[in-house]
Amino acid sequence: MKAEIFKLRKRDLQSGSFTANIQYPYRFLLQCLEDLDCSLRKLNSRLFVIRGQPADALPKLFKEWNITCLSFEEDPEPFGKVRDQNIMALCKELSIEVISRVSHTLYKLDKIIEKNGGRAPLTYHQFQTVIAQLDPPQQAESPVSVRLIANAFTPISEDHDETYGVPTLEELGFSTEGLLPPVWLGGEAEAMTRLKRHLERKAWVASFDRPKMTPESLQASQTGLSPYLRFGCLSTRLFYYQLNDLYKKVIDIKKAVPPLSLHGQLLWREFFYCAATNNPNFDKMVGNPICVQIPWDKNAEALAKWANAQTGFPWIDAIMTQLREEGWIHHLARHAVACFLTRGDLWMSWEEGMKGFVKDEEHGNIPSTATDICHVEEVRAKVLENGRFKLVEQSNISEGSVFEELLLDADWSVNAGMWMWLSCSSFFQQFFHCYDPVRFGRKADPNGDYIRKYLPVLKNMPTKYIHEPWIAPGPVQKAAKCLIGEDYPLPMVNHAVASRINIERMKQVYLQLSKYKNLGQHCMPISTKESTKSIMNSNIPIPLMDYS
Repeated sequence: MKAEIFKLRKRDLQSGSFTANIQYPYRFLLQCLEDLDCSLRKLNSRLFVIRGQPADALPKLFKEWNITCLSFEEDPEPFGKVRDQNIMALCKELSIEVISRVSHTLYKLDKIIEKNGGRAPLTYHQFQTVIAQLDPPQQAESPVSVRLIANAFTPISEDHDETYGVPTLEELGFSTEGLLPPVWLGGEAEAMTRLKRHLERKAWVASFDRPKMTPESLQASQTGLSPYLRFGCLSTRLFYYQLNDLYKKVIDIKKAVPPLSLHGQLLWREFFYCAATNNPNFDKMVGNPICVQIPWDKNAEALAKWANAQTGFPWIDAIMTQLREEGWIHHLARHAVACFLTRGDLWMSWEEGMKGFVKDEEHGNIPSTATDICHVEEVRAKVLENGRFKLVEQSNISEGSVFEELLLDADWSVNAGMWMWLSCSSFFQQFFHCYDPVRFGRKADPNGDYIRKYLPVLKNMPTKYIHEPWIAPGPVQKAAKCLIGEDYPLPMVNHAVASRINIERMKQVYLQLSKYKNLGQHCMPISTKESTKSIMNSNIPIPLMDYS
C-alpha cells in the first residue's frame, strides 16, 4: 500500500481567523496540492491531506493503514530536522522502516559543513571553495511512472474528497470576496511550463550576470521560478542540470559565472540554507552567533506605515502594495524596502521586516516543510522530490510580518539571510551605501507607470513630481486630485537626514565591534574583491533569488 500524504495542522483551519492579502500564499499552496493530486490521479493514486499535528496524526495512520515504511524528503532547516528526528524515533519504536533523501537542496549540507571543518562557510567565496572539493550534485530523479508504483497504492474510498481532499480557501477561514485573479498559478505543471519558457531565452540565461531593473521587470514575469523552487514544484537539481546543458550548447555567447550567473543564484540559495541549517536562531538577532547585535529602534507606528504602504514615498509604497496584492516583488524592490526599514531610513530591526509577530507552537515562525508530503508504503519506492509548504498559526497581518506571510517565495533560510545581508547585520558590511527612495525609484520607474498602477491616488500626478509629490505646487496637486497630507501622506522621514544619521550609527556599531580582537562568527564579510563597488550601480554580487 502506498499513499502520498500532506499534513495540515488543525490550528491552521480555524474558521474566520484570516484577513485579506495573506490568502494569496495559501491559494498558491492549495493550487500546488491540487496539481499534485491531479498528477497522482494519472498514476491511479490520490493525495491524502491529513489534518492535525504530525506526532498525533501519523501514529494513527501507521496503525490504521498497517504501515511498514515511511519515506520523505530531508528538511535542511533546524526546526524541520528536529521534527523529522522525532518522527523517525517514533517509527523506530514501531519497527517502521524510514527512507529519507536530500532533494530540496543541491548538496547534503552536512557534507559541506564537514568539509569546512565543522562550521558553515560564511562567505560566498569560502562556500564556492568548499563545494568545489565535493562531487557534483546528484541528478534529479526521473518522473514517477505507473510502472514504478505498480500495485503499491492505497484504495480510494468514495468519501475521499470529504475525508482526505485538498481544502478550499473557505475551509481555511478565508473570504474569497474580492479575491484578485492569481498572478502566479501554483503547481508542478505550471513550474515546468515556466522552466521551458525560461530556458528558451538561451542568450539571456547564458549571459545573466547582474541585477537589472526596468519598468517591465518590476512586473511578475511568465518565466519567474522562485515560488516554484520554494514550494518544491520545481526540482532545484533539475533546474541546475538543465542550466548546465544550456551552457554547453550556447557556445557563441560570453557566459556569466557565479556569483552573478543563474547557477550562482542557485548557489546563493544553497549558501543561505547551509548557513542556517544548524542555527535555530538564524531568523533572530539575539542568540544568533553570526548576527551583529545592533540597537535598533522600536516604533510601532512607523512599522505600520511601512507595512501598510503609508510612508509617503511613492516608490516604497508602490512596492509594498504590489507585495500585498500579488505576493511577489522584484529583487531590487525588496532591497529598497528592506534598506528603508532598517539601516536606510527607519532604523528598525530586520526581524520586524522578516516575520514580525507570526508564531508557531512547534518552531517559532516557521513554515511546514517538505516532509509534510511523504510516501507511506509497504515496499521501497523512489522518493519523490516534493514541496515545501508554509502554514502559519496566526493569520492577521501584523505590521512586521509582511515578507514572511505574503511573499510566495519566502524560504525561511533565504529570507532571514537576505534580511541580515540588507541590514548589514551579517554577510555584508558596506553600510555607507543606501537606496535613495526617490532617486532609485526614478531610475527604475522613470515615467511613474509602476507607481500609478499600484497607487492610483497618484495616477494624475505629473511625471515630474510623481516620485516626490510633496514638492508639487498646490495648484498641481489640486489638478491631480491628490492633496499631499490629505489624500496621500507626507514623507514620514527626511531621507537625506535620516540616512546620514543612520550611516553614522552603523559606523559606530562597527567601530565598537572592531575593538574586540575575536569577533567570533558574526558579520564575516564577503571578500574584499566582492565588496568594492557601489550598490547603486548594481555591481556588487548580491543574491537575487527570484530567478525571473
